[in-house]
Amino acid sequence: MIKKEIIKIIERCLKEFYKEEMDFSVEISDDKNHGDYSTNAALVLAKKLGKNSREVAEEIKNKIDDNKLFLKIEIAGPGFINFFISEQYLQAQILEIIRQKEKFGALKIGKNQKINIDFISANPTGPLTLGNGRGGFCGDVLANILKKAGYKVTREYYINDTGAQIKKLGHSVIGDAEAVYKGEYIAELRKKLLEGRTFQYSAQKVGERAARFILEKMIKPSIRKMGIKFDVWFSEKSLYRKKEVDKAIKLLAKKGTTYSSEDAVWFRSKNIGDDKDRVLVRKDGIKTYFASDIAHLLNRLKKGFGKLIFFWGADHYGYVARMKAAFTALGYGEERASFIIMQMVKLFKDGKEVRMSKRTGTYVTIDELVDEVGLDAARFFFLTRSSDTHLNFDMNLAKEQSVKNLVYYVQYAHARICAILRKSSISKISNPKAQSSPNLQFLKHENELALIKQLIRLPEVVEDIAKDYQVQRLPQYAVDLADSFHKFYENCRVISEDKKLTQPRLALVLATKITLKNTLDLMGVSSPEKMQSL
Repeated sequence: MIKKEIIKIIERCLKEFYKEEMDFSVEISDDKNHGDYSTNAALVLAKKLGKNSREVAEEIKNKIDDNKLFLKIEIAGPGFINFFISEQYLQAQILEIIRQKEKFGALKIGKNQKINIDFISANPTGPLTLGNGRGGFCGDVLANILKKAGYKVTREYYINDTGAQIKKLGHSVIGDAEAVYKGEYIAELRKKLLEGRTFQYSAQKVGERAARFILEKMIKPSIRKMGIKFDVWFSEKSLYRKKEVDKAIKLLAKKGTTYSSEDAVWFRSKNIGDDKDRVLVRKDGIKTYFASDIAHLLNRLKKGFGKLIFFWGADHYGYVARMKAAFTALGYGEERASFIIMQMVKLFKDGKEVRMSKRTGTYVTIDELVDEVGLDAARFFFLTRSSDTHLNFDMNLAKEQSVKNLVYYVQYAHARICAILRKSSISKISNPKAQSSPNLQFLKHENELALIKQLIRLPEVVEDIAKDYQVQRLPQYAVDLADSFHKFYENCRVISEDKKLTQPRLALVLATKITLKNTLDLMGVSSPEKMQSL
């Protein structure tokens, strides 16, 4: 990875010539006139040394100017150092990508550390809706990225199969005055569970049976349709059955973080980052959701997970502080957990918003959306925006087969590549060790070099997402890569009478196919080999 190599070069320079270790940034340049990468290292060092930043930048430049990785190094502005990558280095990366194939983009930064990702985890009180879909696709793709980066990842669905919402579900199925949930699925449950029965069920028992039906017949099939496979389906009930909730409360008491007041047991969370203390056991003896969440937290930490990642809906924002407080109280430190809050999704069709509410029975399920626009479009569209921003999902655009539809634009690039390779013999190119490997030094056109620069970004994108969990970087990279390929295709004839140029360009096309497919695989989006023409 060029970015990491530049960082290493600068770090060695700072340590060897200045005896300094410090934080600085290396970024991809937005303007190609300012190089391929730029660093602020000289500005940071100059401030520390009390020297002129441009003079420091020149000193650093002179110490690394003979590195073969760079075509040239320039100083800009108050002391930014801009790096231009050499053509020879770029050309050499093509055969490296072909050699690595599906492994290209893989890293070892995770060092096989265990990470648990809890996502979707919707209460089994109804079908999965659009909000569940957003967290589901983002969680699944983050798991793919972390695995690619060298982590050992577990996907977990936490089933809230006990508590007040299960009883409310029972009342809804019975249809009494305490009914809360509405919709066709409730009528279906009533018919399956109660119709023709001569004996009475309590609301709790009906709710439990309904929850099991919803999980097995609605939620799990939807998740399969979403292309997601969970490693663990964890039942909240099991925490009570194994007395783990009681053990968690006792452990907190032992650490001096609980107290009794108003006939209830409280957690002293206000002292460790929360806005108030939280009830663990109510005055009627019933343990709260928070108590079982702490037990679940402890259960996963004892299994050796170095990091726990939670994808929650916008309505759980206020829950983060108390969970961080629980981490601290248990002695693990809140840095062991990350909470990703998914903002709301608005669905638009024919220019009008489709209103959704699970309780009123007017909602669109994730099944309906996937059936309407296809899995590839659903995944791609949900991934395009940062989780902390609202998402407007345009169903008409998602179904459109044109360059306006970004998933179609990206997939068409892959299909176009496959069409080119079908017209040529690539067996020799596929073997980088062959004596007849193409002479890549012929690749000097600006669009050829720009495409290579996009190809070698994939490992950097994987590393960046593995560090900050911003999965929207991946579809953006896919679009950038497709855009670079389309420009290359329009300006550089691949198959021509000039065999010396045809062969290296075919190698570049093959490397692009590998990189684009690896990118789409990470998103869980298909890589079609044939599509209708734009």
